[in-house]
Order: sequence, then structure tokens, then C-alpha cells
Amino acid sequence: MKNFKRFLLAGGVATTVVLSSGVAANAAGYPNYPAPKTFGTTLQADPGHDFTKHISPRRNGILRGWVTHVSGTTVEYEPIKWKKGTQTEGWFVGPPENDAMAYSSRVAKGVIFLSASGCKVSGGEPTLARSTGLGAKRCSRTVLLKRYARSGQPSLITVYRGEIVKVQEIFTP
Repeated sequence: MKNFKRFLLAGGVATTVVLSSGVAANAAGYPNYPAPKTFGTTLQADPGHDFTKHISPRRNGILRGWVTHVSGTTVEYEPIKWKKGTQTEGWFVGPPENDAMAYSSRVAKGVIFLSASGCKVSGGEPTLARSTGLGAKRCSRTVLLKRYARSGQPSLITVYRGEIVKVQEIFTP
């Protein structure tokens, strides 16, 4: 009987270790979605989204976009695309004028915000992954909301279950 209890205890510990390691592997709590091309030249579609009704969250996934309005902890955002230039490399543009292609989502309390320009509200020195040109410095939700209330920065915006769970800025000189 004593050996049986040890066996059960050891099995329980092993199960706990296996289960906790699975949770640690995905600490963010949402699936890994395929990222769009950082400098894609088309606006990302959202099949099945009805833009004629009230503004609502985008479906689960990653959108190349920028925030257009902040109200408390809810943000409005729209898709963007890269427009190649003749005098410069190019710039990001949103949907055409009078196009209602916009979304609105609450920013999750545990949002992951990866800045391309430090954690000051007004920005600072570049803090990015040189290989991708994407933000690498983790900053707070407060910095995210205050910075985006001032101006929208091109970003990869991850939406999960109607909330924004990750924002990774795209560095543009």
C-alpha cells in the first residue's frame, strides 16, 4: 500500500510538470497566428466582416494596421498597406477616403506591446529587431494607450476573442 501511494504521488507530480510546461510554452494565452508581410502592398481582407453595421472587432488573427482613435481602453484601427515611392522607399497608407474599413476592440489588460522606439510616450531611440524591423522593447499598456492617443504607428495588431492581445510596432524611418 505504501508503494502504491508513492506511485500515485510520483504520477501526480509528473502530470503537474507536464501540464505546467504546456502552459508556460504559450504564456500569452492565444494561438500563434501567421503574420502578414510587414510591408505588404495590399489591404488585408476580413472575409465575412460586415462593415455596413456598427464598428466591431476584427476576427482572430494579425492585422497590419494602425490605430486611428483611442477612447479609454478601446481603440479603433484600420488596415494599412505599403505604397512604394519614387523619391523615397515608400510609406504606409490606409483605406481610400470614405471607405468604412475600420474595426474597434478593447485592449486586453495583459496586452503585449513591443515598441520600436522605447517606452516613453513620445518615443525615443530605436528598439527593434534588426532582422525584421519590428519593435522588440516590451512596454506597458499605459504607454501603448497614451502613445496611440497622440498618433497611430504602423503595427502588427493581434486580435483574439475580440480583444487586442499584442501590438508590435513596425519601424519606419
